[in-house]
Amino acid sequence: MLHLVTGAAGFIGFHFSRSLLERGDEVVGVDSLNDYYDPALKMARLAELGIGAGAAKWGTENTSSRYPKLSFIRLALEKREGMEKLFASRHFDRVCNLAAQAGVRYSLVNPRAYIESNVSGFLNILECCREARTPHLVYASSSSVYGLDAAQPSSTHDRADHPMSMYAATKRANELMAHTYSHLYGLPTTGLRFFTVYGPWGRPDMAYYKFARAILAGQPIDVYNNGDMLRDFTYIDDVAEGILRIVDRIPTPDPSWDPRRDDPSVSSAPYKLYNLGNSTPERLLDFIAALESALGRVAEKRYLPMQNGDVQSTWADVSDLERDVGWRPRTSIQEGLRRFTEWYLAKGR
Repeated sequence: MLHLVTGAAGFIGFHFSRSLLERGDEVVGVDSLNDYYDPALKMARLAELGIGAGAAKWGTENTSSRYPKLSFIRLALEKREGMEKLFASRHFDRVCNLAAQAGVRYSLVNPRAYIESNVSGFLNILECCREARTPHLVYASSSSVYGLDAAQPSSTHDRADHPMSMYAATKRANELMAHTYSHLYGLPTTGLRFFTVYGPWGRPDMAYYKFARAILAGQPIDVYNNGDMLRDFTYIDDVAEGILRIVDRIPTPDPSWDPRRDDPSVSSAPYKLYNLGNSTPERLLDFIAALESALGRVAEKRYLPMQNGDVQSTWADVSDLERDVGWRPRTSIQEGLRRFTEWYLAKGR
């Protein structure tokens, strides 16, 4: 099959693209290579996929020297004409939208960036998929959508109407926009609520990456809410496998759906939401201890109050994913951090 993967130079997009290629599928990757964090890391990910320095040029298609079925184009989702030209150039069997302006805290500083990328850009994806009659659109949502709706474990069958950051609000908006297109135009869409993804080639703005850098430099690490936090840390290889299974499962209308039952995860339209998380939340201090063990260093901890936009606990109910595609996470925190640490010491600094 031919897949379009947006955000292909990003953390999840890079790993997922590689998974598709290794099973023999064809991939067209796009990414804006913006400077939210160091673009050099994004270029290094592309280099791992065999895409050279020419990828930095806007709008030029680059072929991989490592994977014959991979090409890459630098393109921003919010650029409507560029997206329309891309979709006119070939027919995609699957579209996986993993591009987004990420980061809860940055959304408090620069909210307009989230509207431009996550809302306007996603609208362009929806419109292009509608016009091309794309068989299946899979897109990244986030556990952040649960916000103040704090029932644990978080289930896609429960409401998620009280976001705590602009990032979360745009991700919830994506889900509602996708449902509209599924309902109006019969576009099959599947939204994936990711829970604290970590691992090699990760984002430098994520806590575990910052912790590793500070610990090795002998600097203190900031531990918010005095360490009283739980996170459903999910290893990247498990995430990539989950997406791989989901792209092959095209949602269909649920004939038993009843609006009075108020289940937001399904619909009378070809629409579905899944959580993609480890389903076993870890205490933040235990996670730090596992990272200290992997690095062979002890962190100096600076305990601070909770930050705006943060939630105290995340915990994914993944029972639907297990039932529908047989997916369960397999990587322990200790093993995942060991692999991250090996990569970080070799390439991440």
